[in-house]
Amino acid sequence: MVKVRPFAAIRPPKDIVTEVAAPPYDVLNSVEAKNMAGQKSLLHITKPEIDFDPILPDHDQKVYDKAVENFASWKSNGWLVQDDKPCYYVYAQTMGERTQYGIMLAANTDDYMEGRIKKHELTRKDKEDDRMIHVRIQNANIEPVFFAFKDNETIAKVVEKTIAAEPVYNFIDENNFGHKFWVIGCDSDIECLTNAFTTEVEAFYVADGHHRTAAAARVGEEKRSQNPNHTGDEEYNYFMAVCFPENQLKIIDYNRVVKDLNGLSKDELIAALSKDFVVKEESSEPYRPTHLHNFSMYLDGMWYSLETLEGRYDDSDPIGVLDVTILSNLVLDKILGIKDLRTDKRIDFVGGIRGLGELSRRVDSGEMKVAFALYPVSMDQLMNIADSGNIMPPKTTWFEPKLRSGLAIHSLD
Repeated sequence: MVKVRPFAAIRPPKDIVTEVAAPPYDVLNSVEAKNMAGQKSLLHITKPEIDFDPILPDHDQKVYDKAVENFASWKSNGWLVQDDKPCYYVYAQTMGERTQYGIMLAANTDDYMEGRIKKHELTRKDKEDDRMIHVRIQNANIEPVFFAFKDNETIAKVVEKTIAAEPVYNFIDENNFGHKFWVIGCDSDIECLTNAFTTEVEAFYVADGHHRTAAAARVGEEKRSQNPNHTGDEEYNYFMAVCFPENQLKIIDYNRVVKDLNGLSKDELIAALSKDFVVKEESSEPYRPTHLHNFSMYLDGMWYSLETLEGRYDDSDPIGVLDVTILSNLVLDKILGIKDLRTDKRIDFVGGIRGLGELSRRVDSGEMKVAFALYPVSMDQLMNIADSGNIMPPKTTWFEPKLRSGLAIHSLD
């Protein structure tokens, strides 16, 4: 079972939450962040390179120093204030007709190291190192990670009770996504949640934030090695996560655009595809895949349906049956010569939240030559792969909405 506990969040007063809260650090580039950031925005802490003119590289020591200075300033100004006692929190996100309710809590680093926090993607050491620096210099988790867990009736009842009251925060962001936030400060509810997680929830699944999770666990190990009186109860053994029940989450498609046809003409590409797919020309209007193993392709102003032929994948292989694997093996590698999705500069990835129009736009602009849209992975597939210890190919899952940063911060003190 997982180990969790409440924490005393550092968070903005209600009247300035919309001024402080910001998109995650990796959603905006530095120029976008500089243009968006108001005086009190958390972006001055998560992307402090924007405070320099010209903007400095984000790995510059001056940028790290500025992050520490800004975090201290936000607290001294009263723009971030720590709660009086450890609490759990409910964070609700609304996108269109769908709302998902997560518990914000402190997850345990040992659970990650020992496999009870399960991942489905590989991490890159350079990105882990970068996130480690930010946790280390601030002695805090400034932004939460995004976990899923299997549905639990006890936890759901506490959430239901909590959201019957007025939320502490309630606002709509620039993408028209709704955000609500409640504090669970009742001792009996806190005890109920702690017991439910630690006796009934076997595992967490990393949905978004693999690098931040790995970095938090490594910082915990680092601090443990530096403390001769380590007991395991110190706050550095925990990090901030928002945990959602699986039935409320929806994975969005994660699509691909490619710069060239690897020397092939349009007709040669379609002929090559026809060896493994039923290729059907649709129209100039966007065509969205309707089921697993059905893909759409945009090429030369036209959308196509690609239906995978029988025998081209193994239903018993949890990785081989994924559409990202089928596309990678039969199209990107076999035909277009893209061997490594992580390093090849000829390919880029587009989150489904941007719509199919973004795929056609990038092709029509001449930046890219061809685009492929995929049917999204299911939560069952994600959890089965994580449970089996397998790793999904890069850029398989896209979750939306993203967690808003600045609603809570977890101190390691």
